[in-house]
Amino acid sequence: MSSAPFVVGLTGGVGSGKSTAARFFVELGADLVDTDAIAHRLTGKGGAAMPALMEAFGAEIAAADGSLARPEMRRRIFADPAQKKRLESILHPMIRAEAGKAIAASAAPYLLYAIPLLVESGGRATYALNRVLLVDCPEALQCERAVGRGNLSEEEVWKIIHSQASRAERSKVADDILDNSGDEASLLQAVRILHERYLRLAGEKLRDGG
Repeated sequence: MSSAPFVVGLTGGVGSGKSTAARFFVELGADLVDTDAIAHRLTGKGGAAMPALMEAFGAEIAAADGSLARPEMRRRIFADPAQKKRLESILHPMIRAEAGKAIAASAAPYLLYAIPLLVESGGRATYALNRVLLVDCPEALQCERAVGRGNLSEEEVWKIIHSQASRAERSKVADDILDNSGDEASLLQAVRILHERYLRLAGEKLRDGG
C-alpha cells in the first residue's frame, strides 16, 4: 500500500457487544484485526505462545491437547495480579506483532483493530490508532450477555468486569461511543452512521498523504 490504513481501535468491556458491532462493520466493508482471535491462535493447540507460557507457568497450564487451560490460567491471574502481568508480558508483544502484519496487509477503506483491553494495555499511545471506538452498555447488561454465552458463571463475569477498566475510564479515551444497550437493529443503525464517518475520514487521510 502507498499509505498506512485508517485504523479504528475498537474496545469495550466483556459482554458489551464488540463482536456483534465488529461483524456489522465487516459486512459494510471494513477489515477486522481481532486481538482476542490472535490470542486464541497463539494459545491454541500448537500455538506459538505455548512453549513460553509453559516455561513461565509450568506444564499444568496446558490442557490435554496442548492448548492453554483457560480456567486454570484465569484462576491464577485472579488470585495474583503479578501472574497477570507476567502473562501479558509474554502474550502482548506477540499479539501486536501478528496484528501489525495484518494491518499492513489490509486493502480495505479502513480497518477495525479490536483491542478489548485498550485502556489496560497502555491506551491509544501504545497503538497506532487514528480513532478509538468504544462499545458501551450498563454493567448489569454486560453480565447478562456474558453469562448467556454459557461458558462463564455470573460470579466469574463480575470478577472480570471489576478487573477491567471502568466505563468512565474507557469513555475518556474514546472518540466515538456506540451505545449498545438496545437491540441489534439499533446497533446496526448506529454502525452505519459511523461507517460513513470512517469512510470520509479515511478518504481525507488518503488525500493528505496518509
